[in-house]
Amino acid sequence: MALTAHPSCLLALLVAGLAQGIRGPLRAQDLGPQPLELKEAFKLFQIQFNRSYLSPEEHAHRLDIFAHNLAQAQRLQEEDLGTAEFGVTPFSDLTEEEFGQLYGYRRAAGGVPSMGREIRSEEPEESVPFSCDWRKVASAISPIKDQKNCNCCWAMAAAGNIETLWRISFWDFVDVSVQELLDCGRCGDGCHGGFVWDAFITVLNNSGLASEKDYPFQGKVRAHRCHPKKYQKVAWIQDFIMLQNNEHRIAQYLATYGPITVTINMKPLQLYRKGVIKATPTTCDPQLVDHSVLLVGFGSVKSEEGIWAETVSSQSQPQPPHPTPYWILKNSWGAQWGEKVSVIYWGRGQGRTGLFPPSRPYVP
Repeated sequence: MALTAHPSCLLALLVAGLAQGIRGPLRAQDLGPQPLELKEAFKLFQIQFNRSYLSPEEHAHRLDIFAHNLAQAQRLQEEDLGTAEFGVTPFSDLTEEEFGQLYGYRRAAGGVPSMGREIRSEEPEESVPFSCDWRKVASAISPIKDQKNCNCCWAMAAAGNIETLWRISFWDFVDVSVQELLDCGRCGDGCHGGFVWDAFITVLNNSGLASEKDYPFQGKVRAHRCHPKKYQKVAWIQDFIMLQNNEHRIAQYLATYGPITVTINMKPLQLYRKGVIKATPTTCDPQLVDHSVLLVGFGSVKSEEGIWAETVSSQSQPQPPHPTPYWILKNSWGAQWGEKVSVIYWGRGQGRTGLFPPSRPYVP
């Protein structure tokens, strides 16, 4: 069945977290009327996500940030035209700048480099299935990893891609070493950010990757510790390709061959809990992407009548529900972020994708 429903770049995600949190526009300067309610919510947040602070001053500073983020979540909730829910998340005590520094990666100046591996086809577009979910293939998707404070989403997305294709191709359930990518990266950026294509080139240069068991993740780069011949290689690739920035082609390739690494704008994810976000053109701008994840499927869900009625101006009658198409992404922020294996949904749009650049390694 061909894809038919394409709203303009919607973002949908599933995120686990605390209960509803505090309702109403709370800000740091509003602590007078509701200090106990805010402090109780902050205490629950600390327990839920195992947060502690070194001094009373740091605690007060984080409480102030927490209050600001709750207010921001409330504003996002009021402005959103989709079904999204915003509130307390594992990142509610971080400023926007801290969140970006810890979990994003540096953007490629001038866009994606020309690497001579981009796939362009002049053949007519073929139909693709209405849905595709590689999570339903038993053990095809490797367990969720947690990059913690190491800015290595690029390495984890690449490792997850290789693991999944290796499982699909050979039914060999290996977990490859992210730490080897950090220690042996050709650009030496490690936990300071990097690019998925650099990770694939490192795998090619080293003739594969060791297992996670033999070469475990440390969350930091270890100088002069790159010894690619020291450990047995458990998975390798022949090459990698860059796909067209075309959503139909991406869906077709995903359904035919398996998961793909992509990059997205992670800014909307800091305070997001679940539901469908009506994204903006800025959210979908490929020049602003800063987080690498693994694309593992796509599908669509029916929207609620009330939500769609609000999007139609000058009409008082409720509109019938429409299917909302989405992409399914595997993230690398641990089991506490996300719902059911930390998968997020990023909506598919007409001619504009929130995913860029899609890439996929070849396995032998």
